Amino acid sequence: MEIDESTVMELIIQAGEARSCSMEALRAARHQDWARADAMLTDATAAAKAAHRIQTALIGADEGCGKIPVNLIMVHAQDHLMNAMLCRELAEEIIQLRRELAAR
Repeated sequence: MEIDESTVMELIIQAGEARSCSMEALRAARHQDWARADAMLTDATAAAKAAHRIQTALIGADEGCGKIPVNLIMVHAQDHLMNAMLCRELAEEIIQLRRELAAR
């Protein structure tokens, strides 16, 4: 099965957006702008979910049978998604720590 290059690029774009929003949330938390930090985490979650939907569709199309060719751009896209998901989770924890310290 051949996949459309735009599908993989959309996965990269959405994952990149999730990571960017997570980093912006951290910058907002540094300045104790909690509303902006929360908004950016929400945006990061939405972008990560969009990327995850694409990933899920690709996995479903592959059916565990190698129907989708694994090339460098596909590996790159998966790498972006995993980094974005980790970045978002860590950002949430760091922001919570900053909130706790600011409340002291």
